[in-house]
Amino acid sequence: MMQLLKDLPVKPVKRESWLNLGRIVQALELIQDLIVISLCIGLFSFMVLQIWTMFLSLIPPIYSHTVTADILSLLILVELFRLLIIYLQEQRVSIGVAVEVSIVSVLREMIVRGVLETTFVQVLAACAFLLVLGALMVLRVWLPPTFEGIDPEQEVSKRYKKRLAQEINSHSNF
Repeated sequence: MMQLLKDLPVKPVKRESWLNLGRIVQALELIQDLIVISLCIGLFSFMVLQIWTMFLSLIPPIYSHTVTADILSLLILVELFRLLIIYLQEQRVSIGVAVEVSIVSVLREMIVRGVLETTFVQVLAACAFLLVLGALMVLRVWLPPTFEGIDPEQEVSKRYKKRLAQEINSHSNF
C-alpha cells in the first residue's frame, strides 16, 4: 500500500493567497509616483517664486553676490526637477543628473561663501569631493546601460533557465 502511494504523481496544490503581492506592489508604486508628482509640483512652484525674487533683486541697488547665488540656486532647482522627471519617465534615478546637481551645489556654496572666506580644510574637502564626483561622471560613461528596457536580473535568470534546460536535455539523451 505504501509503495502505491509513493508511485503516485504528486501534483502541486494551487492555493489562493489572501495576500496578493502584485496588487500591493502596484499600489505602492502608484503612491510613490503620486509623491514624486507632488514633489514636482512643489519644486516647480518654488522655482517660480525663486525667479520672482531674483527679478526683485535686480532692482537697484544691485548686489551681484545675491544675484549670482539666486541664479545658481535656480540652476540647482532645475536640475532637481529634471531628476524627478527622469524618475517619473524611467522609474530610475539618473546617476549623471544626480552627480551634476551635487557638483553645482558644491560650486554654488564655494562661490556664495567666497573661496577666500572658506577655511583651507573645507576647500580641500570640496576639491576631494569634486574629484570623486568627476570620477563618477567618467565611470558612468563606461558602465553598461542597465535601464534601457533590459532588467539585468531577468537576463541572468533567463540564461540560467536556458542552461538548466540544456543540461536536462543532455541528460535525457543518454
